[in-house]
Amino acid sequence: RSLMDLRELVSALNDFASLSLAESWDNVGLLVEPSPPHTVNTLFLTNDLTEEVMEEAVQKKADLILSYHPPIFTPLKRVTWKTWKERLGIRALEHRIGIYSPHTAYDAIPHGVNNWLTKGLGACTSVPLHPSTAPSYPAEGTHRVEFCAGNTQHLDTVLSKIEDIQEISCLTTLPARVEGEEQTRVSLNCSQKALMEVVALLSQNSCLYRKMDILLLQKPLLPHTGMGRLCTLSEPVSLSDIIERIKSHLKLPHIRLAMGMGKTLESPVKKAAVCAGSGSSVLKGREADLYLTGEMSHHDVLDAVANGISVILCEHSNTERGFLSELRDVLAIHLQNKINIIMSEKDRDPFQVA
Repeated sequence: RSLMDLRELVSALNDFASLSLAESWDNVGLLVEPSPPHTVNTLFLTNDLTEEVMEEAVQKKADLILSYHPPIFTPLKRVTWKTWKERLGIRALEHRIGIYSPHTAYDAIPHGVNNWLTKGLGACTSVPLHPSTAPSYPAEGTHRVEFCAGNTQHLDTVLSKIEDIQEISCLTTLPARVEGEEQTRVSLNCSQKALMEVVALLSQNSCLYRKMDILLLQKPLLPHTGMGRLCTLSEPVSLSDIIERIKSHLKLPHIRLAMGMGKTLESPVKKAAVCAGSGSSVLKGREADLYLTGEMSHHDVLDAVANGISVILCEHSNTERGFLSELRDVLAIHLQNKINIIMSEKDRDPFQVA
């Protein structure tokens, strides 16, 4: 196998799943970088980077750890031997191992964690519960204002007043022919606050005010991309069958079930709302026969049950970890088999049934 430079590999990983898709609160990307140049022969995949998993990565001579959950989340004030997260950073740098975390970027992508989780339900179609928007369009502002004016000194005065307003961008003027007359078409992007000021300014001239168009700028939605999935099964299936399918897909001997009010194990499931990891905020208030996630707050479970929705909880990382074997295969193709990709054998959910 050939090697890859760390920066080339990070760039390829960012192409696989754009970090702009991650939630704003998340901490994603390259978190630990050994001094360059750093070449990667072995990429090591794990769901959680614990100290036990770190020792395994050291023994297996990993050059980069891809940890789904970010091991560094809140800022570190020091890097000492005192706390386990600080020790992870020390061990990684001592052994020249980088750490990269994709987390919610992998939740959002069409070929990511949530998509993998839906496969446990059987044949179904799915749409994101919270669709992602394109990151870079429109450039700035929430609204666009457009109006036409005759080429008068009055227009210059209006334009100079507009330029004094804060939070205005993309101000352009273009010659236009309106009903045979030479005019100037003015277009600008602005924030909600600036919009009020622009409208107030233009309303002082009834002619401009009548010719004004206000457009709401909305970023286009990205298809099949976003948080959670709402799945419609091709055929309704009993709750007991769904439970068996999920246990088989996640390779779990047990799951936790809260039965919806008025439901039984024979009740049909046609629609399921799914969210890997912690699903409370993503699933809340969604109409479905079933919620499938790793963990939910007690009161959100009570709400769902009262509304006749059954809830299946599998523990947080059990709804994510199985994705790693699929990830290993698709990354091997994406990285053109240039590096060795291995999965942790020590990584596991902290909970067990006692």
